[in-house]
Amino acid sequence: VVNPTFPVGPWDVKPTPSGRLVLDFLLGRIPTYVATGMNLVDVEDVAEGHILAMEKGRPGERYVLANRNLTLKEVFEVLAGVTGLKAPRIRIPHSLALLMAYANEYLSNYVTRRAPRIPVAGVRHAGNYMFYRSDKAVRELGIPQTPVETALTDAARWFEDYGYISGR
Repeated sequence: VVNPTFPVGPWDVKPTPSGRLVLDFLLGRIPTYVATGMNLVDVEDVAEGHILAMEKGRPGERYVLANRNLTLKEVFEVLAGVTGLKAPRIRIPHSLALLMAYANEYLSNYVTRRAPRIPVAGVRHAGNYMFYRSDKAVRELGIPQTPVETALTDAARWFEDYGYISGR
């Protein structure tokens, strides 16, 4: 069994929650942040980890496909560094973010009928630091550890190349 953390990279067509974070940053839709953290991993390393688990994994074992633990503020600082855009500087309390998420979901459900920009489930998860280690997957499977700067650069470039950031 493989358990990817927060995959980032190109070809995130939908986009997934991790891709949405990158895309919203690129579009300037993130004026604030909350104190939280997550583990980022290159999506190509995750794909490779699946293959390696199939080839080398031991039956009944779990492998965390992870790379680098970063606070949300650090994620935005890395994105700022690779894109030249400004990172949000205002940290808001988790309770305020949750209130904003409930208001946004209400408006989304009953007014705009579009997916919420601030999902309640995402804000609830942000109440916990989601830090993980991939030592076992690196040691037993040989999962690559591509720098998260590369993964974030590739994701940002892909969104730009495929027209997700028109008008910027």
